[in-house]
Amino acid sequence: MKRLLIISAALLSALVMITSCDINEYNPSGITAETVYTTPEGYETLVNAAYSYSRWWYGKEEGWAAAEMGTDLFTSGAGDENPDFTRYENLQPSADVVEVFWEQFYSAINLCNSGIQRISESGLSEELQVIREAELRFLRAFYYWHIVETWGGVHFTTDPTQGIQVTANKTSIDQFYDQIFSDLDFAVANLPTTTSDIGRVTKPAAEAFLARMYLTRDMNQQAFEMADRVINDYGFGLVENYDDLWEMDNLQNEEVIWAVNYSSDLNLNDQQDDILFPEGHGRGGHNGHLHFFMVYDQVSGMDRDIENGRPFNRYMPTAFLLDLFDDEIDSRYDGSFKSVWYSNAPHEVEGMAPGDTAIYATKYEVSEEFRNNAIYTIYDRSDIYESDGSIVQRRFYPSLDKFADPTRPTISEMMSSRDAFVMRLAEMYLIAAEAQLNMGNSAMAAEYINVIRERAAKPGHEAEMRISAGDVDIDFILDERGRELAGEQLRWFDLKRTGKLLERTREYNPEAGENIQDHHVLRPIPQIQIDAVENKNEFTQNPGYQ
Repeated sequence: MKRLLIISAALLSALVMITSCDINEYNPSGITAETVYTTPEGYETLVNAAYSYSRWWYGKEEGWAAAEMGTDLFTSGAGDENPDFTRYENLQPSADVVEVFWEQFYSAINLCNSGIQRISESGLSEELQVIREAELRFLRAFYYWHIVETWGGVHFTTDPTQGIQVTANKTSIDQFYDQIFSDLDFAVANLPTTTSDIGRVTKPAAEAFLARMYLTRDMNQQAFEMADRVINDYGFGLVENYDDLWEMDNLQNEEVIWAVNYSSDLNLNDQQDDILFPEGHGRGGHNGHLHFFMVYDQVSGMDRDIENGRPFNRYMPTAFLLDLFDDEIDSRYDGSFKSVWYSNAPHEVEGMAPGDTAIYATKYEVSEEFRNNAIYTIYDRSDIYESDGSIVQRRFYPSLDKFADPTRPTISEMMSSRDAFVMRLAEMYLIAAEAQLNMGNSAMAAEYINVIRERAAKPGHEAEMRISAGDVDIDFILDERGRELAGEQLRWFDLKRTGKLLERTREYNPEAGENIQDHHVLRPIPQIQIDAVENKNEFTQNPGYQ
């Protein structure tokens, strides 16, 4: 299989039309829109460019800030640069994260609108026109979902814009979803079942996302039927060992329904470059490997190396997240978190040899006898968390390692070629289960949950991992989603969808919980957008923000 070739930087800059949120024009290449719209080669480049905006969320620090932080699962590490999202500390319309996503998502919407409107001029065959339009409609639905869930009923259009826009509209959430469903219906009807281009969307990917949308809108029968179809009709399968999902040589596995792809040639990714990629991201590539690791290289017996990663120490798990796992029987704890670091600098510790344990970080308490008999450094529960789950220190803790990349070329490299999984089969089982629960059928919900729990069971513990109908309520499903999907850029949406964002953040995340307010179920509209429009009496800030 070949990877979807994302548009080159100079042409991408030329294609990004001026939207209502973007008041700066930039076209370094001199390439005109007419060339793009009226030749097959140019139009293919436009479609590929439309995919590129997904890279601003998936695999990026800002995306984790918006989608995983400020929930029950994660809090700030010592290196956190977004405490306004992580702990709701003075979240304001000037926040960098909201500015980035507003600009990028509306640029993506405008590119999709432009491509859909002018596809008949592309010179593509009629058959390929339909497929490319289906891709653009899927992407428009995908980006509009991020917009409407993040900001609510804000600006909406299906028409392309050119030049500086001085007004913006407020559109109902229902109208957003009417368009999302219309676009996804078109995508499902016209996309191919498979593709040879890694990263290009397919019919089952559109159906999987449609299942997610049905669940979001409380259309439970439709959500179940669509998720069940994806489970049964296309040959997807759960990877036998949960830990194997994250191996760098296994990213194109049978469980992945759709992923945002990154290239093993790091020069082809999206890192900002004044000449080659002026509109790129400051880091580029997938950089999850940077953000979740503790600073192991500040402990005796360890030096920074490629295998253990470059630890930015941005985010750490809440005690609640760690406690969700019964790691005696559930392999997903070891498959998600790194608790032991093996020495690569043994000369720093008397009696330590290469490969000996240098650090042990655990969610459990250890005895003084155990600690005194160890030559390695131990961080136990009391070293990390207070009894109420608040944080003792933010540098050393069990670290989410789903996104580790030991294949990076150097210890300083910030880009990873890891693909970012957007939808995988396990989520479909969880969607089917939640839909069945919502329809009053907890027994069938348990059946779907048990499929993924049995996959997660350590050998010999399958029976202990199975649940019954009496175990299933919405909090159990959210717990199970936490165990299965922690860090996969879904949690904020899950809690919002189920009406549990405020309750569970307050109950299980002491730091974010003391600051979260009712209005935080929406994000602030960027102040630069409010300032840019002339119809300020109509296009107003979201409630609760100033």
